[in-house]
Amino acid sequence: MRQLLTTIKPINTFCKSLSLAGKLRTPASMATAPPPRSATPPIGVAAAAAAAIINDVGISRRFWNKFKRDSIFSLFSPFVLSLSAGNLRVETFRHYISQDVHFLNAFDKAYELAEEFADDDDARMAITELRKSVLQELKLHDSFVQEWGSDVRKDIPLNSATLKYTDFLLATATGKVEGLKGPGKLATPFEKTKIAAYTLGAMTPCMRLYAYIGMELQALLDANANDHPYKKWIHSYSSEGFQACALKIEDLLDKLSVSLTGEELNIIEKLYQQAMKLEIEFFLAQPLEQITVAPIRKELVRGEQHLMLFSDFDLTCTVVDSSAVLAEIAIVTAPKSEQNSSESQVTRMPSADLRNTWGVLSRQYTEEYEQCIENILSTDKGGEFRYEDLRKALELLREFEKKANARVIESGVLKGVNMEDIKKAGERIILQDGCINFFQKVVQSDNLDVNVHVLSYCWCGDLIRSAFSSGGLHALNIHANEFSYEESISTGEIVQKIESPIDKLREFDEVLVKDGSDKKNVTVYIGDSVGDLLCLLKADIGIVVGSSTSLRKIGNHFGVQFMPMFEGLVNKQKECTEGNSINWKTQPGVLYTASSWAEIHAFILGY
Repeated sequence: MRQLLTTIKPINTFCKSLSLAGKLRTPASMATAPPPRSATPPIGVAAAAAAAIINDVGISRRFWNKFKRDSIFSLFSPFVLSLSAGNLRVETFRHYISQDVHFLNAFDKAYELAEEFADDDDARMAITELRKSVLQELKLHDSFVQEWGSDVRKDIPLNSATLKYTDFLLATATGKVEGLKGPGKLATPFEKTKIAAYTLGAMTPCMRLYAYIGMELQALLDANANDHPYKKWIHSYSSEGFQACALKIEDLLDKLSVSLTGEELNIIEKLYQQAMKLEIEFFLAQPLEQITVAPIRKELVRGEQHLMLFSDFDLTCTVVDSSAVLAEIAIVTAPKSEQNSSESQVTRMPSADLRNTWGVLSRQYTEEYEQCIENILSTDKGGEFRYEDLRKALELLREFEKKANARVIESGVLKGVNMEDIKKAGERIILQDGCINFFQKVVQSDNLDVNVHVLSYCWCGDLIRSAFSSGGLHALNIHANEFSYEESISTGEIVQKIESPIDKLREFDEVLVKDGSDKKNVTVYIGDSVGDLLCLLKADIGIVVGSSTSLRKIGNHFGVQFMPMFEGLVNKQKECTEGNSINWKTQPGVLYTASSWAEIHAFILGY
């Protein structure tokens, strides 16, 4: 039992279009459920533009927010990680500079064409200023040439990733956009202005991406690290001047897009997304002949190392805790009164009584859980990491969780639930953005030796299996509690397997023992709560998602350090030396925090 909500919300809050083929009946007392997703038209760009006006947010900012996930793959690329760490090989940086010169020359030409097509004096003036910033970047590159004594622009030919972007940008700037008339047929100033807007739509994400990367790297740059070889590059893209240029091009794109139709805004969105993808390919195309910490997939020694990937389920993979979903299934399928139950059915309490019982159980659980956490925090606090002390302290949670689950079983609230309803609820349960895609990529990867195990407090393993099966993931190993059934109807009993942090750790250790592989295991655990803490710390790499305050309070109390994943990887990259494999346990008690599944995806799998 992880966390029962005091007020159980309608199940469609938790699941997507959860009609369960009519089996889950929504009582009149419950709030009206939102329409199924299939009945709601997707939010198009025209609607996004309207929303942007209402929220006073321009189209460029909305597109950045929509596609910011892609920026993570550039930030976590081996090139950027090594550059931030300061151990990127000079030969690789030279290659990058040579490619970026071609890139900037294309930018300069695109600005020139956009300036010709713009029919507004203010817009042309703004483009002129932006074009000057490109010349400043080229001067920066010239300074690198002077430092290293060779003209990198002449030494290295254009690579395919650079060519793809420059061709894309110049084609857009000359009006060669799908669905648009040729440049020679653009008779009106308005039609020409559209090309200027399209061109900026293909350039804006690059400016914003570099501004974002510059700020992320600057935040990690030691103010006293004068010997960092790429300090000048980092300062340039984090500078007020460059940040202002990124804002200026976004502001200009917003102004040029105001009068465009939904279809035309849709074209800009596609150009924006394509530019983001080409930027990722540009960073990944830089040749690196050195050890890098990410992606893990590439650094596992073939035939010698084996990835063991563990994940929690509730609130790590899901948007809400599964106990709330199971509670609502029980409530909405219960009879309205005792008289409604037929003789052939399992005797169940009426839905109103069931809801009240859930409320009592929820409040009692919350109060006792908070008290249990306080009791743990009342122990002596030390500055150093103390794993064994933490393990002993979490024994308190073990007894608490067992008693809480026993109360649920004794109450009979889980009695009479149909297995089919549970499976259909699992198929429609909402998972965290990027979660299902990550696991799909993991199991489909031909060159990755990996086993995936899900360890969960969830009362019903069938719910988890259905949630992943809906995404075609049938091969995941699920370790959870199970409902007891008689002819597909739950008896109200729970087959208790994992109820506490101690149980999860035992299961974690048993999985590793049973693996029996001769290869060296590299273990990764992804979790979000106190229940995951011991496994997170035992794994080679522990990744925390979410913002659980109790997890951080207890972790800090016992000397655990929580470090943003990008910062942690940059620090680890600094330790990389030629001829040695990566040691993930040089600092016991350090956990990485991920703001999204995109970060986990970029770290483990790459793009």
